[in-house]
Amino acid sequence: MQKIRPDMDIGQNIQNCRRNAGLTQDEVIAQLNFKGIIVSKSTYAKIETNRMNIKVSELVALAIIFEVEIQDFFAGLM
Repeated sequence: MQKIRPDMDIGQNIQNCRRNAGLTQDEVIAQLNFKGIIVSKSTYAKIETNRMNIKVSELVALAIIFEVEIQDFFAGLM
């Protein structure tokens, strides 16, 4: 039986954007929570490792926090 795979592997790109912004996971989580997007550390870690899907609202908030364009999260995937 074949496993179901995610359509796109954006977790690594999210992690790269975070690192390029010079932020820790805890700092990103704090900024997300401040913006009203409640994300736990374990949930955020799962997003970066593609074990959990990310919501569009979270992607938009991360783009603002990292000061990147949303398409940066999809770089090299299309």
